[in-house]
Order: sequence, then C-alpha cells, then structure tokens
Amino acid sequence: MRKLFLVMSLALLSSLMTLNAAQAQYNNWSVGFRVGEPSGINIRKYFGGNHAFDLNIGTYGGLYGTKRSYRSGEYKNVGLTIQGHFLWHTALTKSESLRAYYGFGGQINNRRYYPPRLNGEYENALSLGGSGIGGLEFFPASKPYSFFLETGAYVEVLQAPFFLSLNTGLGLRYNF
Repeated sequence: MRKLFLVMSLALLSSLMTLNAAQAQYNNWSVGFRVGEPSGINIRKYFGGNHAFDLNIGTYGGLYGTKRSYRSGEYKNVGLTIQGHFLWHTALTKSESLRAYYGFGGQINNRRYYPPRLNGEYENALSLGGSGIGGLEFFPASKPYSFFLETGAYVEVLQAPFFLSLNTGLGLRYNF
C-alpha cells in the first residue's frame, strides 16, 4: 500500500511539474495531498483577499507511531480523520509567491482503541477536538500548483479531554 501511494504521488508530482499554465492563483480552489499527521487528500478554497478554508480527509496516527497510549489503553493502528481550518494568509514577498498562513478549526478521528477491560479486543473510538495550524505556501511562477509546509496541534475534547497530538505535514496542491 505504501509503495502504491509513493508511486502515485511521484507520478502526480512529475505530471504537475511539466504543465505550463498561467501563474498559480491563490484566489480559487486547490486540491492535492498532504503527507504527515494527518495524511490524505487536501482541499483548499481561497476567498477574499486573505482568507481560506482548508479540509484534510485521510489517515491519523501513522507518522508518530501506530502504537500510542490513549486513555487507560492504547491505539495500535492508523485511523480515519477529517480536519478543517479557517485560515488567514498573507504574502511574504512582493511577487506573492511565498505566503504565510495560520488558522483554527476542528478534527474528528476514528481509530481502534484497545482498553484493558476488553483483554486484547478493540472498540472503535470516535474522538473530537480543536486544532490550530500555521504554515508556508510557495507558488512557483507560471505553474498551476503550490507546495506547502505546516505545523500545529490537536487538543481532544471528547473521549480524552486535553489529549494532545502534534500535527505536521507537507504537501502539494493543484490550483484551479
């Protein structure tokens, strides 16, 4: 599965690098992928002069280890996550090719939880919490894609209040 993901990612990256379209715009939609915590499909809608909404749908728990203490038991696998942030962004260069952003939102996760009371069996644990993120996005001149690098944190509210998880990632988005 990892080999397939790597091959597909490299194929997408190489095809995007050969396109010659108008200069990338940050005032439209963009779709791409994010590798990190969480990993998955990334969709961003830019609107107004300096706002955006960012949505990640993918996996949670793979980057920092699949086995992790949680409540009185532990996680032993990767789970599904949906993460959304309202963002503020600003240009760091005169050409606007490098932009910084930060934002706040929420995250929903679903993983297998192994509590001691189940003697090695698991139950599905749906968790909900708030998250914050900050990052940099680079728009190469005359290309329809952008690269991004970001970091942030997730603080759980429901199932394990104050459970803290670092959220970091890098990725590529195609802007249209």
